[in-house]
Amino acid sequence: MLVGATHNQDQVNRTVFDRDFDRIIFSDPFRRLQDKTQVHPLPEQDFVHTRLTHSLEVSSVGRSLGREVGTRVIEKHPILKEQFSAHDFGAIVAAAALAHDIGNPPFGHSGEEAISAYFKENEEAIKPKVSEGEWADLISFEGNAQGFRLLNKTGHEGLKLSAPTLAAFTKYPRPSKIDSRDKTRRSQKKFGYYQSEKEIFNSLEKSLHTLQFSPTQWGRHPLAFLVEAADDICYHIIDLEDGCNLGLISLEETVQLYAAILGEKFNPEKLAKLKSDKEKVGVLRALSISELIDQCVTLFMDKEAEILSGDFDQSLADVIPAKNALGDIISVSIDKIYRCRTVLEKEATGYEVLYGLLEVFTIPVLENYNGVPTHRSKTFFRLLPRETQQEIKASSSVYEALRAMLDYIASMTDSSAISLFRKVKGISLPGGR
Repeated sequence: MLVGATHNQDQVNRTVFDRDFDRIIFSDPFRRLQDKTQVHPLPEQDFVHTRLTHSLEVSSVGRSLGREVGTRVIEKHPILKEQFSAHDFGAIVAAAALAHDIGNPPFGHSGEEAISAYFKENEEAIKPKVSEGEWADLISFEGNAQGFRLLNKTGHEGLKLSAPTLAAFTKYPRPSKIDSRDKTRRSQKKFGYYQSEKEIFNSLEKSLHTLQFSPTQWGRHPLAFLVEAADDICYHIIDLEDGCNLGLISLEETVQLYAAILGEKFNPEKLAKLKSDKEKVGVLRALSISELIDQCVTLFMDKEAEILSGDFDQSLADVIPAKNALGDIISVSIDKIYRCRTVLEKEATGYEVLYGLLEVFTIPVLENYNGVPTHRSKTFFRLLPRETQQEIKASSSVYEALRAMLDYIASMTDSSAISLFRKVKGISLPGGR
């Protein structure tokens, strides 16, 4: 399970997995998450989550999940104690969870859709210049695959993480183009790496002796289930808290939804003693997260043999006893949170901004890669960061040149993307006039 990065048990101060965590948290891509939207627009409310706070919370929940699973696994298989501790399990899941959104573009899923749509709508000009697998990548921008690329990219972005952390990060161990997708397997829902990282991914999976079902489809690393569970728990439970604090969902309905998760552990008398509504919601959120952690750990241990054999391939949150209560939260969130006007306006903005930036930069990138740019293309090309310009010119294919550009676009914060869009489209002048 942890093959590839063993350490001596006397090395208690800082393990290789702790190093992974530190490298992620001090990286540029992680820092940019502070100005990337989670669900709600950022400036108006100070308690609304950004991608950064969400990632920190997912990492915290992931650490708890990993440590508890690690404790039980080592109790069940004492031989593991010679090389690993429960701390290692927690550190791996915490690091992988910390990085789980690191590849997301500005404006989240609407940003992904905008990038994908641009290439789909410009198929005639671009598709003949790339392979089928590369084209599948371009028309399906995927934050998980972009994250894997950033974590492994050479130069200042590459973090040189351990193999177990990278594998736990990879929830979808397949490329974008496969012959057929088994919809019953959660790990095949999306894809986890681009053609540009194909060899890196294959080398990683072979080094860990991961199950391989076909030349392009692998089994998940067991700890990837815990990374996914941490994200699922935080995403639904904390979005509900944000929705209540914003007035999109009533306190009474919020309490009922959390109470359904807690079951017999819900104590309305104790809740009534709390003075503020915000405190009540915060306490229920904390208790619900704790309950879901317990349920996911229990299920993981119950399904351990099936997880290791590859027979279990579902989201833990879809199978635990509280699955129906979580389903109710999801339904309410879709209706009252994700489709509220401010969120829809944010999504529309993201679509227009990222699509517009690709309209501006794609032709200059292609022309400068080919070495015959127009004056206009030279001007726009020079707006790209110097290292991006150099990477594009040094690319060995159109696909690599486009990936370099997309690295820059996807790395932008919401604010920087909007600012650049306004300038290149002539909506505002440099200097803010």
